[in-house]
Amino acid sequence: MSAENNAPVISNFIRSIIDEDLATGKRAAVVTRFPPEPNGYAHVGHAKAICINFGLAEDYNGQCNLRMDDTNPEKESDEFVQAFREDISWLGFKWNGEIRFASDYFGQLYDFAVELIRAGKAFVCDLTPDEMREYRGGLTAPGKNSPYRERSVEENLDLFTRMKNGEFADGSKTLRLKIDMASPNINLRDPAIYRIRRVHHHRTGDAWCIYPMYDYTHCISDAIEGITHSLCSLEFEDHRPLYDWVLDNISIGHHPQQIEFSRLELLYALTSKRKLQHLVNQGVVTGWDDPRMPTIAGMRRRGYSPAGVRLFTQRIGVSKSENIIDMSVLEGAVRESLENESPRVIAVLDPIKVTLTNYQDGVTGSRSAPFHPHHPEMGERDIPLAREIYIEREDFAEVPPPKWQRLTPGGEVRLRYSYVIKCDEVVKDDSGNVVELKCSIDHDTLGQNPVGRKVKGVIHWIAAHHAIEAEVRLYDRLFTEARPDAVRGEDGEYVDFMNFLNPASLTTITGYVEPVVLQAAPETRYQFERIGYFVTDRREHQAGAKPVFNRTVGLKDNWSK
Repeated sequence: MSAENNAPVISNFIRSIIDEDLATGKRAAVVTRFPPEPNGYAHVGHAKAICINFGLAEDYNGQCNLRMDDTNPEKESDEFVQAFREDISWLGFKWNGEIRFASDYFGQLYDFAVELIRAGKAFVCDLTPDEMREYRGGLTAPGKNSPYRERSVEENLDLFTRMKNGEFADGSKTLRLKIDMASPNINLRDPAIYRIRRVHHHRTGDAWCIYPMYDYTHCISDAIEGITHSLCSLEFEDHRPLYDWVLDNISIGHHPQQIEFSRLELLYALTSKRKLQHLVNQGVVTGWDDPRMPTIAGMRRRGYSPAGVRLFTQRIGVSKSENIIDMSVLEGAVRESLENESPRVIAVLDPIKVTLTNYQDGVTGSRSAPFHPHHPEMGERDIPLAREIYIEREDFAEVPPPKWQRLTPGGEVRLRYSYVIKCDEVVKDDSGNVVELKCSIDHDTLGQNPVGRKVKGVIHWIAAHHAIEAEVRLYDRLFTEARPDAVRGEDGEYVDFMNFLNPASLTTITGYVEPVVLQAAPETRYQFERIGYFVTDRREHQAGAKPVFNRTVGLKDNWSK
């Protein structure tokens, strides 16, 4: 992928192939494509493929097409097409020309199928799906020829035309290639390339009642578009001989090279669109862009930056070996990308009221603070002090643990950007809960250290009169199990992944935030000092109204602790 921040490009086996192809003259340029099926939203696995395909095209001054593999109309829709378009643009990539669709080539695909029939290399088969599976054989047993395999060319042409014209029932016939029913590669055992299916297509409407299969469509689409390197995930390695067979047996003048790389498995997440759709349908999440979802739309709404996602895909690399990645790697890349670009503000999410008993109006001072310690161009804002302030509940301990450096009865701590204070009194309610701390200010410590003693702890705070309420959504991993769809029970059967949903994946609270965030637009990212990175929700936050924040990621990885 394209290097960020002038970092060196890390070579991989795909780059080595491309370098050799260009050096030997096998290829004059690099043309890749990203070919998703529009039956769901793009997820983190797609993000890896997007960055590989578009990134390589950028690095070699080539082109990358965006092509929708829309050959399965039951599950496809324009909503998913537009989602892919938006996600790829958000990641910072541009595709070559207009979006392409496999359905653009339905006419050519049909003509090539007729060509294969005329050459005696395809036939119409009447076997039912169950019979076809029986005839196919197994991993250790060869298949056997269909009883319809030796139909004449004329009969096959007639039947295929009538299939197209809608004369037969759905599923009653298929068009199959004649390859080798004894092949050790089951994909070459006379695979079906067309099936009858009366389904309204999101682009072609009801013009077709037969639809081509993926393995047949994909290679021809690549060839039509002049793709040089057809990059796909490793499960298609066994399909490559079929990819090559189809192109070798039709009259097309270009033959792309299919290259496979390992797909991404992200722990504590799912990358099956069918299972993600189930989460949406069951109301476990609010939609495909729920911030707990591993979709690109979900990661965007969570507050991940495009740079963070691209950095993640760069770090996990490209190889043929298993690519199992812990969620902390993704969060670490996001955290690193946000560190420089996010202005700092103060928020208190679990407040304890603190009364500064010796606060004096007009005498007790206040200071301004930078929005970023290393980027003065971001400016500053005032941090006013008042008699009543809020601090985080976790910054106070009646019985402090060892090495405690925050507030405790009789102890001192510095308020960030302000004075050193001392806790003089703890006020509790009838249940024994701490509801207020009464503290005194050392007025000689604004901007300087106290004389004769060392105060190590620094905590954040916000003045009560200065604070505004905000809805804050604290997101965590959606599953408690690292591989939720790979757990087997005592009987050896897979356990339903829904059993491993994390009940604490979302907690919604009211917090207090500086008023500088009031006019923030949706998708504005901040670092809440000492807490983590947060973003204004892109759907429900409105500038000037009560802010709605989503927690993106903490300042450090606490999941394993």
